[in-house]
Amino acid sequence: MFEDFDRFMKVPDEWAPPEVSPYTPGENLQQWLTDEKARDQFVIRAGSDTEVFWNDARHLKPEPVYKRTFWTESFVQWSSLGTYLATIHRQGAAVWGGAGTFNRLMRFAHQQVKLIDFSPGEKYLVTYSSHEPSNPRDANRIVINIFDVRTGKVMRDFKGSPDDFAIGGTGGVAGVSWPVFRWGGGKDDKYFARIGKNVISVYETETFSLIDKKSLKVENVMDFCWSPTDPIIALFVPELGGGNQPARVSLVQIPSKEELRQKNLFSVSDCKMYWQSNGDYLAVKVDRYTKTKKSTYTGFELFRIKERDIPIEVLELENKNDKIIAFAWEPKGHRFAVIHGDNPRPDISFYSMRSTNNSGRVSKLTTLKGKQANALFWSPAGRFIILAGLKGFNGQLEFYNVDELETMATAEHFMATDIEWDPTGRYVATAVTSVHEMENGFNIWSFNGKLLYRILKDHFFQFAWRPRPPSFLSPEKEEEIAKNLKKYSKKYEAEDQDVSMLLSEQERERRRMLKDEWDKWVNEWKRLHEEEKLLRQKLRDGEASDEEEEYEAKEVEVEEILDVSEEVLSFDFGQ
Repeated sequence: MFEDFDRFMKVPDEWAPPEVSPYTPGENLQQWLTDEKARDQFVIRAGSDTEVFWNDARHLKPEPVYKRTFWTESFVQWSSLGTYLATIHRQGAAVWGGAGTFNRLMRFAHQQVKLIDFSPGEKYLVTYSSHEPSNPRDANRIVINIFDVRTGKVMRDFKGSPDDFAIGGTGGVAGVSWPVFRWGGGKDDKYFARIGKNVISVYETETFSLIDKKSLKVENVMDFCWSPTDPIIALFVPELGGGNQPARVSLVQIPSKEELRQKNLFSVSDCKMYWQSNGDYLAVKVDRYTKTKKSTYTGFELFRIKERDIPIEVLELENKNDKIIAFAWEPKGHRFAVIHGDNPRPDISFYSMRSTNNSGRVSKLTTLKGKQANALFWSPAGRFIILAGLKGFNGQLEFYNVDELETMATAEHFMATDIEWDPTGRYVATAVTSVHEMENGFNIWSFNGKLLYRILKDHFFQFAWRPRPPSFLSPEKEEEIAKNLKKYSKKYEAEDQDVSMLLSEQERERRRMLKDEWDKWVNEWKRLHEEEKLLRQKLRDGEASDEEEEYEAKEVEVEEILDVSEEVLSFDFGQ
């Protein structure tokens, strides 16, 4: 190019060092964690507005942080550790954050993006879209991009038909399940994997390529899930060859792809895997056929991951024909809850992975009979659980303390569709979204079931607490703080007292204003009454009519004939 000749001819003979631009530090994206009152934030979407609030439970109301109309075109999503808020647009996704307010930090171009997912350490953002083909005979085209959140650079993209991303083996259902890519446990964001036909493809984020340049071959694999804390994959393979080859659950170490433990299962109709949040235990819910193959019954295989040789225990309910409605591990704990039963009011049982004499056997804690519940919501800190009756049960709530095995409160949020604990386990939100036309809005409760405040919003779509990153404190330090809690809490109790006095003062002020308003209203009518006195006297021909003493009471008797009737009587003179 001629321009290049000109450019090279103009190169100066003397070398001049390049100008160093001064370093400007970025905003502190974790500023919200330094709130003096240690409050949590949440985001809501109602109508065309998206709003972020502080949950100010002491003042029994939310405090606005940021509001924007038409901020997103479909939904908003917090990143895994709460640093960013992502919004969805026709051209792609965007992330927002900042110290004081929400500024746009990065855009990710992806036409007609439908779904997004953050990696556990929020270093990467996965975006998904499905595009209709121009020729109706062709299959839909799926595009998945993996972006670096900070730089906005596409690290890897995947394109193909829905069949390429379908879950299950050759006989599996050709449906794409989200998230397509599941991230390895922990916040290092080292590995991610997806299931394919007879393979699990495990990628590492250093090069964004397959580990050892090849996928893990597993004939007919149907499902897999990562440990939340370690690079271990649990996978499920159904029965093959009409039952000649049993179903199995395997634990595979990554990146070595070494099988740590395997359990063969017979007469299996379905299988679901549940990890405990610390990765200490894995529960496998197995539905098995009875000998006649006409019905199924359920049992649990419980893996103790952190113990030597990964021992497995089998748990069957007392009535093994009971249908399992819900299962949930206690976060950071050793207990789990199961809702089971076929009747309209099922039972709820609590179990512990530790027994009384610490023999490493699973033990039953209690069974609650005939509860109106079909969902379990543990507090993120464990210990407390909400036994919830959603959908058919119209929002029945029971706040239960598992340490004491007692109910703290029962309540109802009519037609509730969603329940979400805040990240600290102090408060819980129940919401009625626009699935129902009436009663849209949300309630904030304390952990022990006290209703703190209620906000009604028309066309209410979404409620989400802002996640918190894990604490930097060691378990020993946390224990020490718990022991000396009384010493620390004095300061906060004094603050609480001030707030409660302020609320009482506000209530007194409100009542005084109401009384002043009433007095003003009464005085106004008295004034009008006085003004119209002469007019009233004139209308009554000079008679004063205001004072009761000016009236004279007279008793008047009035005789009135009510009824007259005639009757003919016959007299007999002969007698």
